[in-house]
Amino acid sequence: MQNTKLQAFTPLFYLVWSDDLLTQKEFATLKEFINSLNVLSPDEKEYLLSKVDISNPPSRNELTQWKLDIEKSIQDTSSIKSIFDIAKALSGSNLDLTPIESDFKKLENDLGILGEEALQNFKTKAGSFTANSQTNASFDIQKITQILDGKEAAIIERVKSVISRPEFAYETSTDINVFRQTVYKWCKILADENLGNMAYPKQYGGGENIADYFAIMETLSYHDLSLVIKFGVQFGLWGMSVQSLGTEKHYAKYLKDIGSLKLPGCFAMTETHHGSNVKGLETTATYNHSDQTFTIHTPNKNAQKEYIGNAAVHGQMATVFAKLIIDDHDYGVNAFVVPLRDSDGNVLNGVTIGDCGHKMGLNGVDNGTISFDNVVIPKENMLDRFASVNDKGEFESPIPSDNRRFFTMLGTLVGGRIGIPRSALAVAKSGLTIAIRYSDQRRQFGPEGGSEVPILNYRMHQRRLLPHLAKTYAIHFALQYLTNRFLNRTEAEMQEIEALAAGMKSFSTWSTRDILQECREACGGKGYLSENRIDALKNDTEIYTTFEGDNTVLMQLVAKNRLAEFRKAFGEMGSLGIINYVYENAKTAIAEKNPIATRRTEDEHLLDAEFHLQAFVHREKTILASAARRIKKLIDGGLEPYDAFNVVQHQMIDVAQAYLERIVLEQFQIAIKAVEDEPSKAILTKLNQLYALSTIEKNKAWYLEDGYMEAVKTKAVRKMVNQLCWDIRPDAVALVNAFDIPESCLAAPIAV
Repeated sequence: MQNTKLQAFTPLFYLVWSDDLLTQKEFATLKEFINSLNVLSPDEKEYLLSKVDISNPPSRNELTQWKLDIEKSIQDTSSIKSIFDIAKALSGSNLDLTPIESDFKKLENDLGILGEEALQNFKTKAGSFTANSQTNASFDIQKITQILDGKEAAIIERVKSVISRPEFAYETSTDINVFRQTVYKWCKILADENLGNMAYPKQYGGGENIADYFAIMETLSYHDLSLVIKFGVQFGLWGMSVQSLGTEKHYAKYLKDIGSLKLPGCFAMTETHHGSNVKGLETTATYNHSDQTFTIHTPNKNAQKEYIGNAAVHGQMATVFAKLIIDDHDYGVNAFVVPLRDSDGNVLNGVTIGDCGHKMGLNGVDNGTISFDNVVIPKENMLDRFASVNDKGEFESPIPSDNRRFFTMLGTLVGGRIGIPRSALAVAKSGLTIAIRYSDQRRQFGPEGGSEVPILNYRMHQRRLLPHLAKTYAIHFALQYLTNRFLNRTEAEMQEIEALAAGMKSFSTWSTRDILQECREACGGKGYLSENRIDALKNDTEIYTTFEGDNTVLMQLVAKNRLAEFRKAFGEMGSLGIINYVYENAKTAIAEKNPIATRRTEDEHLLDAEFHLQAFVHREKTILASAARRIKKLIDGGLEPYDAFNVVQHQMIDVAQAYLERIVLEQFQIAIKAVEDEPSKAILTKLNQLYALSTIEKNKAWYLEDGYMEAVKTKAVRKMVNQLCWDIRPDAVALVNAFDIPESCLAAPIAV
């Protein structure tokens, strides 16, 4: 169609051929129209008719060229309202179409071409900002990886190299006995690599490095989670209970063999009817002074130890938590080393072991039940760091208070509440890597006439995944902070650290649960296929919200700790103290509550880190003061404190949640300040802003009720969350690649 006069008809031909089928009716309509045009010569008519010959359709290349010609002619679409307008633009001054305008528009109608709608066929990727968005990292991925790994980079790389070996190929058998043996074999390899004993003293074969131990646990979580839990039970719960609750004689006798996996063991705390309530355990350890022994006994079926990892198949010994009874007096829960099997794996007399069987996940871990029928152990098997029985058969403890001694004993085991949230964090990273990589490749829909678009370009898909990505980065730095607090702990701050660990365990595992569900849905049917691993990640981490303490129970512990801190500052929740606290808090918020501040919507303000932190702190303090005020009112009204706390339990969860959200934001902000590389700092700042604003958006009802923000501001926050998702999208793949998860561990075909 070099004849520019004839180019006027290009849009008609393109539209009737673009669906690859020209009907007989369309052909007849076009033929009649072309023959009626007096402005065309017979040769021109013949040429045009050849372009609507059903037996000779245009080639793909010809169709593409027609489309390009049309697009060039309608760069400015403001004056284009119909196909006739495109025809005029194409013909230029070579053909006056005015006499046939009514005929042309009648033809559009006869062919079923609606002007405005037809124009959408000529809007291409080049003209669509949605279609045009693409992956393009704005930072050095390795530098973000270095920031994330920090001082533990060397041990992280070492663990990755081990779990990337061929012998760590995933077990595909559905037989749990085969799976359990594979996981045991993996644990033995890790023990041989001196990774299991990393936290133990050097004199007992260990690495004396608990920071590395936590990094090992987190990195292993990129692989099979049954391995992580088996590893954690053996070297963490079993080994560290001996290390934390025992003394030198126990270290010398057990630690080397535990670290080498020569002595597989268990951590037997939970009972059928007593999970989180450790104080209520019913298993007894009765001291017999005449022969210097303890008798371990399960008084009833509901007092059996249940869900005990390593018990069903491999465990030879267990740290058993039981009530110490001396001369019929109950001295509370203490810990004892109790043999379960001989070295050949035969269950010992008086010990009954059951198998919990198939579970939702973690089927490579041999969970079992344990009952004791008057099993006698020597006196030296009491783990006696905090309590012991002296030569006279009397109870002794360096901590006189029963309550304080109990919590000190449990406090030494807080490491598990650091290992589990860090494991959950690694799983969230795996899920997001799979979902975001897939979303960048999977194409669906697109502008009319254009190519299909990666689903990660769609705002709703970004909304589903990118706030979770931001939160995962935030949790990473918060858990680094928690780990450092634990490693550098002092006696005075232990209660606060225990509460923080309990809270972060809940915060991280709940976050992972929600992230994996969203990742599964975001991957559609592909996410449902086992080969893409989201099912294993979901099923295996489902129990993370329950073990090491039920999350909801742990959040109550966090809230009570915050109230205790409140009481320390203001006495026994006296009215004056609370009023002063609320007044001081109100002073810091008063600027935000004036009509201008509550409505501020400019970008600079909404993205300001100080505004974010102030908003989080205000919410935390206000909810805490409100809960304290309410509890005091209930108690003053005659309720027992136990009942008063029960009435406000839902509010206690809010207290804990607001505290943890503030901690996570604050630590992310602090971590960013320490980053020197500017491109890295820029992208981490965007993630921090997205975490902050998406959290404010989640809590917008509270901010509106409180009067801290007005509707115009919360709407602006919502728009800014959308914009940040859009701005982060090009870097999303690079941000998950910065997690540097071994491809052999990721192992999802859709994430290649």
